[in-house]
Amino acid sequence: MDPDAPPAADPPENLRRVAVASFIGTAIEFYDFYIYGTAAALVLNQAFFPTLSPLNATLASFSTYAVAFVARPLGSVLFGHFGDRVGRKSVLVASLLMMGLATALVGLLPGYASWGVWAPVLLVLLRFVQGLGLGGEWGGAALLAVEHAPPGRRGLYAAFPQLGPSVGFFAATGAFWLLSAALDDTAFRTWGWRIPFLFSFVLVGVGLFVRLKISETPVFARVAAAREASRVPFVEVLRRHPRELLLGAGGMVVAYGLFYTATTYCLAYATAELGMDRGVVLALSLVACLFLAAGTWVAATRSDSVGRRTLVLAGTGLAGLWGLVLFPLLDTAQPVLVALALGVALFLMGVVYGPMGAYLPELFPARVRYSGASLAYSLGGVLGGAVTPLVATRLQASFGSASVGWYVAAMAVVSVLCVLALPETRDRELGA
Repeated sequence: MDPDAPPAADPPENLRRVAVASFIGTAIEFYDFYIYGTAAALVLNQAFFPTLSPLNATLASFSTYAVAFVARPLGSVLFGHFGDRVGRKSVLVASLLMMGLATALVGLLPGYASWGVWAPVLLVLLRFVQGLGLGGEWGGAALLAVEHAPPGRRGLYAAFPQLGPSVGFFAATGAFWLLSAALDDTAFRTWGWRIPFLFSFVLVGVGLFVRLKISETPVFARVAAAREASRVPFVEVLRRHPRELLLGAGGMVVAYGLFYTATTYCLAYATAELGMDRGVVLALSLVACLFLAAGTWVAATRSDSVGRRTLVLAGTGLAGLWGLVLFPLLDTAQPVLVALALGVALFLMGVVYGPMGAYLPELFPARVRYSGASLAYSLGGVLGGAVTPLVATRLQASFGSASVGWYVAAMAVVSVLCVLALPETRDRELGA
């Protein structure tokens, strides 16, 4: 094999298989991740922190939620190292197993009433393992799609793993909505909330079946054949590509911040502060998921012609403006206006998020692409996702709901400045 030759084109059947594998994997992993966020907003405060005041119990619940975001960069370093040295495919199988089994075990974990302080301790540990797994998932799935994609269609193929969060969130929210409708409040809080976690055992089996059938990416095959793999990819990223790493992470901040404000925090706020029915809010969140999927698909596929940077900047600017509208609409507690508030917020999040599936990988050379793209994505999650429910809860308690909207707008400003400092990448060669 000539190491200088361009990667061979994949046959259409293999491209379809890659698209399905990247989509199903991220959908399953984000389902695992989001059921925790939904449970944290609805029930984990009472199940694991019953001795705290309502506000502090909610903050404690969201803190266990944030632990996974702290673990994600560590997972990116760990899985990125092997993804850049061993290959994308095998690492994706390992990340799926880690994430899925940790999620399922949450469903088996006794509450505070049974195990006392050990229950929240083990909850934090399992959440940390979840974060490690997800830290390796997104980068591998994005590279699987992008490095297999034909020239000029990387945005299109990257759209498939980017749709995973929409579908995963829809499935997670739908599961809790169905349980809320089928069970009374006591049954839901006692055992019903565990069912979505236990279903992860089934999903892991499905994901493994699909992922074991895919081939290694041609770009990595070329790197391996030329013996160009980095010895320590994480260190190389820090030394040679710190600008792309930090600016890429900054560009992701508003996507994470807007998403977790409009989902996890708004779910808790609408039910606890506004007194809206849990089932109604979950149903409205399901509607909003459709807007997220639409924004993601339109922006990701259009980025091949319009450009990644242009669409990310447009979505980020509009997201900042919508942050100021979000809570005035939400505070009406009128279902139609709440649906509008959440739907537009998630549509704009999708416009930012969709092109990132190709944009972040294109910022880094092939030998450190898994590590660089994964770490930028995960660091953006720490800054925009981990602290958002915590900060929003404190801001609302101290200054009112409007302050949370200003917080979203501030994150948008940060992201705009970071993306302005990055180049357009749609015409870059991935083999470099």
